[in-house]
Amino acid sequence: MRALPRPTFAFVHGGSSNARAWGPLMSELALLGHRSYAFDLPGHGDLADSPAPYYRQPQDPAALAAAPSPMRGVTLRDNVRHVVGVLRGLAAHGPVVLVGNSLGGLTISAVANAVPDLIDRVVYLSALCIADPAMLTEPWDVADDNLLDAAAARIAVPGAREPGVVRLNWRAAHTDPELFAQLKEAIMADSTDHQFRLLLDSLDPDENHMVLESGAVVTADGWGRVPHTYVRLSQDRSNTPAVQDHMIRTADALTPDNPFDVHTLTTSHVGYFSRPEPFAKLLDGLVR
Repeated sequence: MRALPRPTFAFVHGGSSNARAWGPLMSELALLGHRSYAFDLPGHGDLADSPAPYYRQPQDPAALAAAPSPMRGVTLRDNVRHVVGVLRGLAAHGPVVLVGNSLGGLTISAVANAVPDLIDRVVYLSALCIADPAMLTEPWDVADDNLLDAAAARIAVPGAREPGVVRLNWRAAHTDPELFAQLKEAIMADSTDHQFRLLLDSLDPDENHMVLESGAVVTADGWGRVPHTYVRLSQDRSNTPAVQDHMIRTADALTPDNPFDVHTLTTSHVGYFSRPEPFAKLLDGLVR
């Protein structure tokens, strides 16, 4: 008797990130016998012509502000088209589990709406899940004491020329110990300073917040047909537990017959980079 094929985990990164962030988790999954694939979304990582002034030292603030963005013209539809194209290839070899973190939740939601039959499970690692169109335009009924907004404001590069594009100078933290500590507390407090420096150097400067649009709202007849898991990160100070729980409740109200399968890990927002082992064990358990 032939064994059933093991699933492939397909990872979608969060804001200002790229495929490199998933390396530690993919290594842990390989030790457990799993295949995995990490996406660079359009305008990110190896698919980006990132502004050269971001990498030059010393940095030239005026040049960094003026450089064109690789996110020019990129939409949520572009993300979906790219991810679906790869998923079709992965699905030819067996089941696919689609996993996203943070802002990547918008893309995995839109993909699950579009091609629910290609996905065996969709997993949110403290990722955005919008189940009510009002969540795009109205304040959420939840206290949000995140630390990321204030930290990101300190590294925002003024004068971005593309609509919806935010440029963040993550590398400024290398020369400002107070800023370094503030960003680390917000994003990956459970890491060593060395690990956080590695993460900072992997981040892309630009992100397109235009992906926060109606196509990212999950639908009962698309996304709602796919088994879905939410992994709460209890020490997350970027997407706080209260916000995570609000998204879970709202989505469960949309699909009460197919609620979130909820798990909790005691890690930060990007804990899968600094502490990948518990994430790998959890994902392994989902498919056994």
